[in-house]
Amino acid sequence: MVSEPADDKNLYPLALLMDELKHDDIANRVEAMKKLDTIAVALGPQRTREELIPFLVEVAHDDEDEVFAVLSEELGKFVPYVGGPEYATILLPPLNILASTEETLVREKAVDSLNKIAEVLSQEQLFHDFIPLIQHLADADWFSSKVSACGLFKSVIVRVKDNGMRKELLALYLQLVQDDTPMVRRTAARNLPTLIDLLTQNLNLSTNEDWDYISSMFQKIINDNQDSVKFLTVNSLISILKFFNAKKDFSHTQDLLESAKKLIGDDAWRVRYMAADRFDDLAAQFEGHDVYIKELVQPFLSLCEDNESDVRKAIAKQVPGFAALLKDSSIVSTKILPAVQSLSMDESEIVRASLALTVTNLVTLMSREEAIDHLLPILLNMLKDEFPEVRLNIIANLKVVNDVIGVDLLSESLLPAITELAKDVNWRVRMAIIEYIPILAEQLGVQFFDQQLSDLCLSWLWDTVYSIREAAVNNLRRLTEIFGSDWCRQEIISKLLKFDSQLLENFVYRFTLLAALTALVSVVSNQVVAEEILPFVSRLADDAVPNIRFNIAKSYAEIVEKLSHDRTYSGLIKHTILPSLDKLRQDEDFDVKYFANQSLEKCNMILKHS
Repeated sequence: MVSEPADDKNLYPLALLMDELKHDDIANRVEAMKKLDTIAVALGPQRTREELIPFLVEVAHDDEDEVFAVLSEELGKFVPYVGGPEYATILLPPLNILASTEETLVREKAVDSLNKIAEVLSQEQLFHDFIPLIQHLADADWFSSKVSACGLFKSVIVRVKDNGMRKELLALYLQLVQDDTPMVRRTAARNLPTLIDLLTQNLNLSTNEDWDYISSMFQKIINDNQDSVKFLTVNSLISILKFFNAKKDFSHTQDLLESAKKLIGDDAWRVRYMAADRFDDLAAQFEGHDVYIKELVQPFLSLCEDNESDVRKAIAKQVPGFAALLKDSSIVSTKILPAVQSLSMDESEIVRASLALTVTNLVTLMSREEAIDHLLPILLNMLKDEFPEVRLNIIANLKVVNDVIGVDLLSESLLPAITELAKDVNWRVRMAIIEYIPILAEQLGVQFFDQQLSDLCLSWLWDTVYSIREAAVNNLRRLTEIFGSDWCRQEIISKLLKFDSQLLENFVYRFTLLAALTALVSVVSNQVVAEEILPFVSRLADDAVPNIRFNIAKSYAEIVEKLSHDRTYSGLIKHTILPSLDKLRQDEDFDVKYFANQSLEKCNMILKHS
């Protein structure tokens, strides 16, 4: 709680706010509204209640939406400034006005603030002030007020212990569910799962009468003539199934399964899309009832063959999850895998890419022989897909395949796929495969990597796009963290230092080599730094290009930070690095001198504390 100020030194905070809120420029008014907390602290709780809040009620009637949005958000934080929860209801009137505006953002922020305030209200305040506010909004003539009301029930539904009052609230919500305005019905449908979940978490609270209302709401939504309302039924169905599962009441399961099948086969593609997108969660609610799970197989297959690509895209990601629920492996091999085969060759690239995100997980449901016979051909085919994202998604999720069947059987198609992606004309595709390389390295092991991918990683250092060269440098550091310093010395540094001297005449090559070796300093051993990296860096200290020289100065600081913890190299630092940095401080180029001075100061600081 904010205490009253000892004396009112600032006599005009409210007048100042009023002046700023009259400014012609809306940006000034928005900034003024963001200082509300400062004004409230200056006024103290009593004057905030008596002067500031009534003024804000006036403001809430007459200003721009940008100002209203800030005010709606600020009022949610205002309980301490009005004197604590005891006085929190004084914030409801301005928020009631803001929750009725036409602008969606303002309403949403007002509803969020009202729900925050509801958390600190006592039971008496809830019944006397907050529930009447919900009723007022729900019974209003304008759709905007009703939409806001839909978002407030979650704050009170489980705090109302009186069955009669909860019955009134649910009856009011049912009224919103069947409102004439689709926008109100849509918002009511969107918020219904939250109410059901709250009742599920408080099983001792709910009564049969409560569930009669919930059932009525569900039936209204599932039979709504607007598909923008009806498609939200899927989430409500999942929540209802969770409730009855928690109660271990399976008497409604068959009816709810029929509702699920009705949604899956709906004429509106948006409804089918939502059913496909949540299929795993929906099917999982029938787990343990094999007969019901089997009844979902045909609806699942119909979604895989849907005439809308967005529906097929959604169901493609659900394949492994649903397959895992099927206890009969023959159904997976005779019905699910053929559907997967069809999806892997779908005419839509977004469908194939979606399938590629999860299809590898099917391998965990099969024996090694089954995976080799049935799944491997699909994966090999997808690794040759003309759409880069399909190949990328398969490559990113190969670990599970490697764990079950090994990478040898994949390598024949895997390497060409990686190579093609590495040389793709779109630099973002090249960037994506670089980011996957460390993941592959961990999955496939050092031997496979050295034989097949090591040279490819080095080739990216010379890409024409700077972002790719930078990513290639970071990639080498990450690989070193995985495979170790000795590997880096043998497979990376030795190859980098063997580059043709003619190539090194190119400034870009020298700069990239310097960046790569400097990036490796922190992840290789001190010996490798001193014997391999430092000599190369020192040779470039007299480079003709200033950009190289000032990056040498930066590299020296990195090397000193690495070697300073080992007294063995104190002489090397003292007699090689520091004199070279001192020489760079005398450089004719301003930038070189600047960075050399910075590095020397950093080195001295490091040595002082080592």
